[in-house]
Amino acid sequence: MPSTIHNVSLNALDAYGLAQFWSAVYDKPIDAGDQPGDDEVAIALGGGMNMFFQQVPEGKSVRNRMHICLQPDTTRDEEVARLVGLGASVLEDFRRTDGTGWVVLADPEGNEFCVERSLAERA
Repeated sequence: MPSTIHNVSLNALDAYGLAQFWSAVYDKPIDAGDQPGDDEVAIALGGGMNMFFQQVPEGKSVRNRMHICLQPDTTRDEEVARLVGLGASVLEDFRRTDGTGWVVLADPEGNEFCVERSLAERA
């Protein structure tokens, strides 16, 4: 039997604070039992998969070896603008003049993630 993803986990200086950012990204609530100051916080994404935030004492110091790639329902550019408005920052922009490409962003604690084109933009 193959494995399935249960949690995508991120270490955080402030588990609840970082979960608030990702809760807004996914438009999914933080689990009802999780509170500010908790060392572990989760967001149920559906299909049995969760984003899980574990508080650690040290900050991020190197580039992620694995990251999340988001595919928006809206356009890539609209989603990048929305995420920057939520507190993300653009690290690298790989958008091309022909409409292909992606954008690398960082969440409020510096974890990298990408925004790709939507399905409609790929059609």
